Amino acid sequence: MPLALPPLKIAPTRSSFLAHWPAVPGATGYLIDISTSPRFDTYVPGYDQLDVGKVTSRIITHLRPGTRYYYRIVPYGLGAAAASSEVMTEATTTGGGLVIDPTFDSSITSNANAAAIESTINAAIALYQSLFADPITVEILYRYATTRPDGTPIQDSVAVSDFVVYSIPWSTYLSSLEADAKTTNDASANANLPTLPVTNDLVPSGAGGRAIGFDTPPAMFANGSVGDGGPYDGIVTLNSADAIQFTRPPAAGNYDARRFTEHEIDEVLGLGSYLGGGSGSDFRPQDLFSWSAPGTRSHSAVGTRYFSIDNGNTDIVGFNQDSNGDFGDWLSEPCPQTHPYVQNAFGCAGQLSDISATSPEGINLDVVGYDLSAAIPPPGASVLGNVSTRVLVQTGDEVLIGGFIISGTQPKQVIVRGIGPSISLPGVLADPMLELHDSSGAIIATNDNWRTDQEQEILASGLAPTNDNESAILMTLDPGAYTAIVSGANGGTGIALVEVYDLDQTVDSKLGNISTRGIVQTQDNVLIGGFIVLGQDPISVLVRALGPSLPVAGSLADPTLELHDANGALLFSNDNWKSDQEAAITATGIAPTNDLESAILMTLAPSSYTAIVRGAGNATGIALFEAYALE
Repeated sequence: MPLALPPLKIAPTRSSFLAHWPAVPGATGYLIDISTSPRFDTYVPGYDQLDVGKVTSRIITHLRPGTRYYYRIVPYGLGAAAASSEVMTEATTTGGGLVIDPTFDSSITSNANAAAIESTINAAIALYQSLFADPITVEILYRYATTRPDGTPIQDSVAVSDFVVYSIPWSTYLSSLEADAKTTNDASANANLPTLPVTNDLVPSGAGGRAIGFDTPPAMFANGSVGDGGPYDGIVTLNSADAIQFTRPPAAGNYDARRFTEHEIDEVLGLGSYLGGGSGSDFRPQDLFSWSAPGTRSHSAVGTRYFSIDNGNTDIVGFNQDSNGDFGDWLSEPCPQTHPYVQNAFGCAGQLSDISATSPEGINLDVVGYDLSAAIPPPGASVLGNVSTRVLVQTGDEVLIGGFIISGTQPKQVIVRGIGPSISLPGVLADPMLELHDSSGAIIATNDNWRTDQEQEILASGLAPTNDNESAILMTLDPGAYTAIVSGANGGTGIALVEVYDLDQTVDSKLGNISTRGIVQTQDNVLIGGFIVLGQDPISVLVRALGPSLPVAGSLADPTLELHDANGALLFSNDNWKSDQEAAITATGIAPTNDLESAILMTLAPSSYTAIVRGAGNATGIALFEAYALE
């Protein structure tokens, strides 16, 4: 079907805007001038009497953010010298962050529907620039043709990408990836990176390398060859032989051009697997997050693989295992798809989708080094984030009780989970039940099996439990204190996790004063609490292990406390709190009230941390783990 013309106005980005003008009767083409001065004292490079052909709009690219530009048009082919049009103006958007600079080759600019093609690509670019905060510029050449840049036929693909990759030593790459962590996703993913090298090198795209601080410049030429001086990070080609539609929604038999454009942008930015070739036996960054079961990595094209950032506990999306598609893409359902994700290996005609901060593509780009703008607290605003605590759940007072406080002025969306069957340990709780209580003790939500309530909302969060018997509650909560209780259905007992995830770090509120109470036994059945420092700056955190002061029978008489970093290294340990840091802990105003209780005060950089509470001399009893972010 014929391509539709774009709307008259397209929102500008940080690096581009749409120049448009009325047609002049009889004109066979137009020249365009662009300047930062309404007097046109100087010209933007490349835009001094640029011949744009017989069109009435043009995407102007390679511009500076937050800058006002002026443009004028001179028609030609009228038989006499024509006057310039009136001066028109547009401004690029302000702010720092990711910039994707598009270059449109002649297969687009000479096309009769160039405006429609350019506007679709520009809309996709605007989305990525709104999502990611990395202060880098990515150069992409866009084409609309039946061949790849080197002349090879595209054949069965709706769109393809070519891009530059670099080999970086394993430890060097991982150090930079961990140092770049700024979001909840990053902290969770980095806590579960392989402890030993799996391949000699990691092979990011050029853009992906720059996202975490490497000097991996553009190096691709317009014909797809790679070498010094190549101006592009990658090339995206839309197959002009396919029924691609540049307006939305696509008709039943047409492919959504923007969805396929975003798919290829993802790959230029760095999504993709080493499986299927391209980087030899060395991993692409995405391969760090490929699992076949909780605690079990998989890097094989045989069997099942899925994308996960929490040790395989949460199956965010399956990886494609069909050799006719890319192994770095998502497993695709038959058409029409219930989940027509951007990165599905096989897209469907008549369906559309976009990348988002919570889509599998957004999460994956986040953990391979791009920084989701909405998920990054500003400088100086680091906070405690997600908490998870593992303990043996019994009955009565010996269930698992997690507490958290939302401080601030605005409601915050969180997800609370009760996990059991997917924990890779013997003796887990087979069917955890979850209750959420407010500060008065009233129950405000309950759940037994997570799919019975809020299934779609929980799936959309990317944090759905991997076992149907596990529990989850997703709620937007007003500032206040809350308690989550995990118990076993029908009086069951076993090892379980309670977890609280902050789903929105953009509002004026934060999680704080995280605590968990449970029965401390020995070996695998001690109390293990985890928390994440989110943001860009270190913060002071007080961690406490309480026992004797708890007003319950059977409390732990003498708790000990260890604090470990994301790699498991011991940072500090304490038995009785007055034996270390007594003056500093007393000055916080929240020192333990019993000398046998434990506390550690440390300044912690953004990352994930684990606290282990044991009984001195292998004693057992009920204990409380707490983490406070200090102002």
